[in-house]
Amino acid sequence: MKRKVALPVNAPLLDLDHGKPMTRREFVARGMMRGAGVVSSLGVLSLFANPRSAYAALSSDLDSLKAGCGINVSGAGKIPFICFDLAGGANIAGSNVLVGQQGGQEDFLSTAGYSKLGLPGNMVPGTGAGAAFIDRQFGLAFHTDSGFLRGMLTTATSATTKSFTNGFVIPARSENDTGNNPHNPLYGIFRAGADGELLTLIGSQTSVSGGNSMAPAMLIDPSKRPTKVDRPSDVNGLVNTGKLVGLLDESDAVAVMESIARISQKKLTAITASDVVKDLLECGYIEAADIAERYADPSALSVEDDTDIVAANGAIFTPDQFNGDSELRKAASVMKLVVNGYAGAGCITMGGFDYHTGERGTGERRDFRAGQCIGACLEYAQRKGKPLMIYVYSDGSLSSNGRIDNSADGRGKGEWTGDNSSTAASFALVYNPGKQPVLLGGTPEQQAQHQQIGWMRSEATVETAGTPAANNVNLLVESVLLNYMSLHSQQGQFADANFFPNHSLGNATSMNRLTAFEPLYNGTVNFPV
Repeated sequence: MKRKVALPVNAPLLDLDHGKPMTRREFVARGMMRGAGVVSSLGVLSLFANPRSAYAALSSDLDSLKAGCGINVSGAGKIPFICFDLAGGANIAGSNVLVGQQGGQEDFLSTAGYSKLGLPGNMVPGTGAGAAFIDRQFGLAFHTDSGFLRGMLTTATSATTKSFTNGFVIPARSENDTGNNPHNPLYGIFRAGADGELLTLIGSQTSVSGGNSMAPAMLIDPSKRPTKVDRPSDVNGLVNTGKLVGLLDESDAVAVMESIARISQKKLTAITASDVVKDLLECGYIEAADIAERYADPSALSVEDDTDIVAANGAIFTPDQFNGDSELRKAASVMKLVVNGYAGAGCITMGGFDYHTGERGTGERRDFRAGQCIGACLEYAQRKGKPLMIYVYSDGSLSSNGRIDNSADGRGKGEWTGDNSSTAASFALVYNPGKQPVLLGGTPEQQAQHQQIGWMRSEATVETAGTPAANNVNLLVESVLLNYMSLHSQQGQFADANFFPNHSLGNATSMNRLTAFEPLYNGTVNFPV
């Protein structure tokens, strides 16, 4: 039998047993739709004449009015949130993030179970010699030869990025090759309080959810539909300060709009306009002045000009890496906006993860690149001194029949041979400046059960009775939202009318079992615990 060879990382997946792709979701899952394929040019900000590098500060009398107008500077004070939607049914459990039985990640599965997850007998994690296949550099246990991990280590290069990161994994079924998995949590993250200075939510797809998978219907707010961002030009073109900045210098432009705001305020106090009309007019001018102050210089939002992201030396990506891969540029664009608080939360969809191609190398290459993007987001948060929560999920999963691919890209691991929803899992990583997130529980055994929320049976199938999330994707999203709010010391408010009063996660004791970490902040990131 002729062995199949690994496909290039951008090659579409054509030789599968699913028939021809018919929907956008199917095209994304098979790698036929990605981010921008060309190096982007400067956006509308490049038309401005003689941008100044020094910012003209907004006058103190108007600066004090920004909070009352709801103008968010550096977001709404919540932990930035980025989710990765790996379209097609990626392997997460076992060969990437370790998943064990009821005792946690290191309550190991059977050898047959690991074989089903693509790990041969000589790569099975365990005690003794098996300890060599357990890597906890990011807190959460990965397999040492995980494609995700290897990619993360190429971009998350700072020792502090690794030492101040921790994570949790949730074994949970989701259906294969369907657009009906409501995996996307962005609307819920907004309801939990996340917001941005310029945009509330962003996503790399034009869908209602901003990603490949749909959002839970009960969370969707049409007024907060994610703005599409999948390339640097999308970021550069977000703010248009108008021709005023080109006709005048930046200081004069700000002064003109400040004067308009003051005149508007004085006139409005002399008339009987409603408070709503007054706020709309007065705050509109204040916001225009604030935007002119901070964004007249195109480099303020430019992804390409951010030397933490791309530079010949010392950046996360070299120019050749950045310019040569649209997926890296997509991730950089989203992380630029979210980590800096310009957007409250973002979704990065990566296609081509339906990789049960009868060999191993295709999946390894795609997992590695996903890891590069995940690591880049963590590293960028560390460089900017900001916390970050990353959530990674996929629609379904896959399994191996145990046949080994000994090619260079196959790495001596099991070939992926078919879809398998029972081997699915999702995971999250949390970076916190200066302090690694601490797992709940007073003993290592208790902490292990908070790091792995739910479990797999020894033969590598999700125990569907393990948690409410294990067999219900809506409740998987609710579990992620619970953990996000818990990081802000708001777990007790989860069921409040303004948040998630109709949740199905049970009582306080049940919700505590579904929570990974001790709180990091009291309400907002301005108040560390």
